[in-house]
Amino acid sequence: MKIQSKSLPAARRLLKLADNDRALARSEMSKLSEEEQVAAICEAPLAMRARLLELAELPEALIPLLPDAELCFTCKQVGVSDASWILTHATTDQILACIDLDAWEGLSPAAARLDGWIASLAEAGDESLLRAAQAMDPEMIAYYLRSLADVELKPSGDEDWQPPEGGQTFEGQFYLIAREANDDLAPLLRLLHVLFQKDYWLYFRMMHSVREESEAEIADWALRWRTNRLEDLGFPSWDRSMGIYGFLRPDRLSDLPEEGTLDEQAEWDLPVWITSLPAAADHQHALFRTVAELEVEERARFFYAFLSLANRVAVADRLDLGDAETLPATIEKAASVASRGLEFIASETGASAPEVLRRAGTTRLFRVGVNLQPEGVRPSFSEPDESDEEDTTGEA
Repeated sequence: MKIQSKSLPAARRLLKLADNDRALARSEMSKLSEEEQVAAICEAPLAMRARLLELAELPEALIPLLPDAELCFTCKQVGVSDASWILTHATTDQILACIDLDAWEGLSPAAARLDGWIASLAEAGDESLLRAAQAMDPEMIAYYLRSLADVELKPSGDEDWQPPEGGQTFEGQFYLIAREANDDLAPLLRLLHVLFQKDYWLYFRMMHSVREESEAEIADWALRWRTNRLEDLGFPSWDRSMGIYGFLRPDRLSDLPEEGTLDEQAEWDLPVWITSLPAAADHQHALFRTVAELEVEERARFFYAFLSLANRVAVADRLDLGDAETLPATIEKAASVASRGLEFIASETGASAPEVLRRAGTTRLFRVGVNLQPEGVRPSFSEPDESDEEDTTGEA
């Protein structure tokens, strides 16, 4: 979602109307363009978004326009199990983003969370479930399948063979056996039944995968495909993101490039709804006080560069990317640590804060701030890089 330059509708006004006169609220909502309705929904508190969607005359036209992560946040607020009416109208990319953001714990798939999304998609209907399954990485489906069930293949020509106790089959060849007696296989069985009817070769591959492929290999490939998609949403890989915590030699902390670039960060479609970052002379963070002194074009470049930094913090710290509170937390951390670096370099070099920001860029300032006070800043599971070699960003 691009930066919005015009004022957006007041979502709270519509919500207040809905409390007193729902018909009038619907009428006022219908007067807004689709873009303005989406803005109102995204600006509303998460707990109120479903109510605004229900006010819309054509919610099915608005749901595909929601930024990917905002759709995920909205579904989670409604409750994934109750979000099937939203997923019915979501685009395939939105559904994939929901799974990529929420169905993982750190760098590993979270089968229980994925089961919730599959159950909600099944409730949304076979068409929604099928297109999601066909768009998902086969490895993710295979991981989900093997986390809940084992598969036994009927031997060819063995007339004395007996199906395993509790085994379930669609075609009399592959039998599913729940790994735990109390596991609810209903969502999984619905998924496999849809694949069996609509995409037999994917069904066949999944059943064989449980028998032939190792869980570690499946998880590794699922992570690779997810990492590639998250790159498109502005979340670099974990290895690249960890570069922001790289070691800097003490005698290099105050270094400034000769020419300023202010992070040559191109604009990109944001997966979240955020129209601006704080920029005020009285802001608590020096970084945002400095942004207030920049030219409009420089502020726009800073906006995207800083959000990219916040995303790297989220990935490096292995935070829950499907949690609506993650971005505010990483923005706060990125601003606090980068401000420390900004104030240090300005003090050491005598350069003005805007000049330091222009020449050093947000990522460099963050790294300087980390090295000035690493305790409690670097992720606890990482070890400080003791070398002074350049990281993947090319900074020393």
